Amino acid sequence: MNFIDVILYIGIFVFGLTGALKARSSSMDIFGAFVMAFATAYGGGTVRDVLIGRYPIGWMNDYLAFLLIFLATFIAFLLKRNIRKFHRIFFLTDAIGLGLFTIGGIEISLDNHINNVYAVLMGVISSTFGGLVADIISNKTPSLLKKGELYATASAIGGTVYLSLNHLLPDPNIRMIICVALIVFIRYISKWKQINLPEI
Repeated sequence: MNFIDVILYIGIFVFGLTGALKARSSSMDIFGAFVMAFATAYGGGTVRDVLIGRYPIGWMNDYLAFLLIFLATFIAFLLKRNIRKFHRIFFLTDAIGLGLFTIGGIEISLDNHINNVYAVLMGVISSTFGGLVADIISNKTPSLLKKGELYATASAIGGTVYLSLNHLLPDPNIRMIICVALIVFIRYISKWKQINLPEI
């Protein structure tokens, strides 16, 4: 298991938990929660792999990733009575997951000979399109497309900084910490100060 695998597994669990919790707002049963967890965790990576021609799709034949989705769904089920107490924790884990999937998407794209600009775009898709797919499944207007806190923008900024520091900081661990910290910071500031992109 290499550095990128670890990042992606952590991100899969975090986004799986986020998706399972989303299912609660739509009054889904535990199977529906698993589907939402699966879509949130795998949706962005699936779209990325299709776009860059990476086959088989990354999650296929990956039993550990599948187990992490089960675990995330089960934990969400156990927390059903105390979810409000954990709101801030889930906001933080979602922001961390956003950063981790951004980095993972960028590195996988670079490994498949995608240039830097589109690698950042694939990082954004990897980290945000899972939530979009889950919203479509639950028949909601995707949060990604609505006016609100900076989300995809935070991913794009963090991904750009991650690649920009490539020559200055060759150690990917240091760049990962900076990227994730920056994305978490942007998410918190945008929520606290109600910063969002202008309406069309």
